[in-house]
Amino acid sequence: MAHFAKIDDDNLILAVHCVDNHNLLDENNEEQELLGQQYLQTHSNWPAEKWIQTSYNLNFRVNFAQLGGTWDATNDMFWPAKPYPSWVKNVSAKEWQSPVGDAPDLTEEQISQNNALTHLWFYNWNEDNGRWDLTDDNL
Repeated sequence: MAHFAKIDDDNLILAVHCVDNHNLLDENNEEQELLGQQYLQTHSNWPAEKWIQTSYNLNFRVNFAQLGGTWDATNDMFWPAKPYPSWVKNVSAKEWQSPVGDAPDLTEEQISQNNALTHLWFYNWNEDNGRWDLTDDNL
């Protein structure tokens, strides 16, 4: 089964549809994205160029297309929805990033407590303060 993202003029992902693989096969029995796009245009009345193939197994285009995400033709990838208003695209890492970078590492003691299942230490992004907050969900 092949999957295609339906995108609008702003490259926002509106839907993801499945297409039987046989609808993508050319005369040499090779799958062609263009044939899937043409199939979807015929059956949905949505322009072929607004259907972009996506990989459920992440074999290409970095992420599986998701509602609310976007298509990035320049980088040939799908971006998930922006997690927080302050976050920015890190194209080289192919992920959203907080304005202050990654969350701090847990200490060895916190990791040990997590592994012992006595605590659940993790960092949450605090959009109001623009920082990572350490959280302990005491088990």
